[in-house]
Amino acid sequence: MKNAHSAMFIAQRGELARIRAFVEDFCARTGFPREGGLRLNVVLEELFVNTVTHGHRGDKDAPVWVTLDQRPPGVRVTYEDTAPPFNPLAYTVEMGRVGGLGVLLTRELATAREYGYLFGRNRVRLSLAG
Repeated sequence: MKNAHSAMFIAQRGELARIRAFVEDFCARTGFPREGGLRLNVVLEELFVNTVTHGHRGDKDAPVWVTLDQRPPGVRVTYEDTAPPFNPLAYTVEMGRVGGLGVLLTRELATAREYGYLFGRNRVRLSLAG
């Protein structure tokens, strides 16, 4: 995994700036296109905010792991948290209802999706185009 970059974040909203910087650094090091980087940032922000807001019900000192692996023509994202089990890929959105659109956007931006709950962790794997 020559082009894989991993980082751990704490499940606190203040970490969003670090996540953005992590994505920017990944894009700069790998030459990943700006447009793809913007989509990647939206997806990670959505997953992270859902972890903090819904999974942990607020800021916690719980870890969140992110691995980005460049796999032409895109990137594979592995996102893991220790919140209670929740499969965002199976979540359905009711029209006219507030909330849930970020999960839908995350699913639609991905070209491949996978969820598992392993060893006390939610694991979401997504592939995004470059």
